[in-house]
Amino acid sequence: MIPRLADLAAAACLAAAACLSARAGAAEAPQPLNTANLAAASYADLPGWARDDHHAALAAFRAGCAALEKSEMWRTVCGRARDGDAMRNPRGFFEANFRVFRVVNGDGTDSGLVTGYYEPLLRGSRTRGGPFVYPIYGPPDDLVTVDMAAAYPETRDLRLRGRLSGRRLVPYYTRAEIEAGRAPLAGKELLWVDDRIELFFLHVQGSGRVRLADGTLIHVGYADYNGYPYRSIGRALVERGEVGAEQASMQAIRAWALLYPEQVPALLSVNPSYVFFRILDNGQGTGEEGAPGSLGVPLIPGRSIAVDTRYIPLGAPVYLATTRLLSGTALERTVIALDTGNAIRGAVRADYYWGSGEEADREAGRMRQQGRMWLLLPRDTPLPPG
Repeated sequence: MIPRLADLAAAACLAAAACLSARAGAAEAPQPLNTANLAAASYADLPGWARDDHHAALAAFRAGCAALEKSEMWRTVCGRARDGDAMRNPRGFFEANFRVFRVVNGDGTDSGLVTGYYEPLLRGSRTRGGPFVYPIYGPPDDLVTVDMAAAYPETRDLRLRGRLSGRRLVPYYTRAEIEAGRAPLAGKELLWVDDRIELFFLHVQGSGRVRLADGTLIHVGYADYNGYPYRSIGRALVERGEVGAEQASMQAIRAWALLYPEQVPALLSVNPSYVFFRILDNGQGTGEEGAPGSLGVPLIPGRSIAVDTRYIPLGAPVYLATTRLLSGTALERTVIALDTGNAIRGAVRADYYWGSGEEADREAGRMRQQGRMWLLLPRDTPLPPG
């Protein structure tokens, strides 16, 4: 999801649960396996395990193996996932090859926040004109990234962004400054879209699709950002008393923006963070494949989550037990940790990828549920002391 500054504190995500789940499209460096937040469990502990679609779960795991097969931890089990026995009996494959661990928080509880994210669909043009006046920018030439992890390993998760002013590194331009034209972004316009609020949600989600007038569907994904932490505009509306806390959602923000269009620029400027994009399919494809997550493979709707890699390794199967907000029904299934996000902080914390389309929009925009997680690790994985 984003080069992982604090996209947003989870509590600030009221109306945009994915909160900058921006995907760089390249695999992150693996983190040491942390067992301090794991407790031994069994498949009998997994609610709804027998009812899950294990074929879909296996297909999702195999997709992640494309990036994992060079890893010693995953090489053997990824090889087994491709043989005929696994395809004939996917439930048996998981049970024979993975041990189950209940994920717990630092205080010993096993419940945490589960939000949702999706890929918005916008209307756009390759050139400015008519209603298409809001640019999707590529990264600016003067954006500087500072990574000190080689010299200071403790800063591994911290990458500063800024710009040079003489010999000094100063903060990059804020959203308000960029939208006022202060940043040198002329010529960096990838596409132009017709809806300022939908463009903002694209920034929050980190990837999306833009449909042109001729039907071409262009997939855009996260490339970089300006270095500022996310501030929730949904929370701002709640604090002003314009939206009830229980109603805060992307849908509520859209409705408010229709009523008060002249106030939209000021509201958006509450969030200083600004995302820059890249075109994922060269503008020639159908845009149907999911955006790449932090593992570097396309996200799979309904079978991918973003996690905090301090607790959950990328590529790992995770059994998720939560509920669907709109229907109130159980959402219990094996998902694969294919993505990250700076709002996704904590052991029992997941961002569930809904995909794209109207249903994904409705579900992701309101999802803010409690849930439990179980980590599945290859049986031959040596476990360090927790």
